[in-house]
Amino acid sequence: MIPVAKPYIGSKEKELVASAVEAGELSGNFGRYIGEFESKFAHLCGVGHAIAVSNGTTALHLAIAALGIGPGDEVLVQTLTNMATAFAVSYLGAKPVPVDVDEKTWNIDPGQIESKITKKTKAIVVVHLFGHPVDMDPILEIARAHNLPVIEDCAEAHGAKYKGKVVGGLAEIGCFSFYANKIITTGEGGMVTTNDPALAKKIRALKSLGYGTGSSKFNHDLIGYNYRMPNTIAAIGCAQMDYIESNILQKRHIASRYSTGLTEYADVLQLPIEEAYAMSVYWMYHIVLKGKLQGRRSEFMAFLKKEGIETRESFWPLNAQRIYLEQGFVRSDECPVANYVGGNGLYLPSGPVISESEIEMVLAAVRKAIGRV
Repeated sequence: MIPVAKPYIGSKEKELVASAVEAGELSGNFGRYIGEFESKFAHLCGVGHAIAVSNGTTALHLAIAALGIGPGDEVLVQTLTNMATAFAVSYLGAKPVPVDVDEKTWNIDPGQIESKITKKTKAIVVVHLFGHPVDMDPILEIARAHNLPVIEDCAEAHGAKYKGKVVGGLAEIGCFSFYANKIITTGEGGMVTTNDPALAKKIRALKSLGYGTGSSKFNHDLIGYNYRMPNTIAAIGCAQMDYIESNILQKRHIASRYSTGLTEYADVLQLPIEEAYAMSVYWMYHIVLKGKLQGRRSEFMAFLKKEGIETRESFWPLNAQRIYLEQGFVRSDECPVANYVGGNGLYLPSGPVISESEIEMVLAAVRKAIGRV
């Protein structure tokens, strides 16, 4: 079975983890690799501050908490995303408000944002979905007009660029994940990026139980969380940073091979695009079935599985989530583009270690599925 995403792990990861273990630097409170990983990642994103945390979901939670968002507030959220994006809003008692996506990029549609803003709106969360940057300029213009901070969910977009600038430094706060299938991985783990020193200070305090900064560490300044990244995990991140650029090049190569091999099937497959303003890192090669294949994703994926190809269905939109529908927070029909993509989209194998022969096997299986399903 060719997996959807197998990470690249080299020998340096083992070497650095072993050195952290030998030094007794295991926790998230101290150790050389935490600061080193943060420094390298801040440099990548072109920001003043990067804060290592336990995972991408806690990164989002910290970002929203640092902005003072809570019960009674609303946060606009790109509806087509992993539900961690919306759940982070819910953790604080606020309401995630779904915004539909653009038909071509599957990212948040800037034209849909303004109509969703109310007096209760406190922030906008955008998601650089599948590694393609959001069209940020019109969103930032709307945000400035309404005095709203913008959070970038960059979980799938390490190193992606918008108009030449790396994501994670385009708005007030960026949030990253280092889950096993991401551009670089630490198994779990996350990062918060910002150019605002006050926000960085607050996020650092929140991630580490809000320990006191006065005469006693244990006289707490605020109610915080234990969202620290262990030094052993940061050691893996330091090693992974050595080949983030080669991973991105490989992701782009995989996408190019798939797009070239499937371009003739435009009547039944919508392939990912790269807008002129963007440099996508193609976290996953995501396709959407259409024409005669519309509504037949389960059959299509089952056929590929029999051919030895693992696939993964697209995210279900926020507005289609049972947990939010039952609370009356959303309507299932309010984001039709996301509904279509979520119901007909899937990933092809996109891990950085996939071989050329495996890419050819995937292409052959997809072509066969198009003819058989």
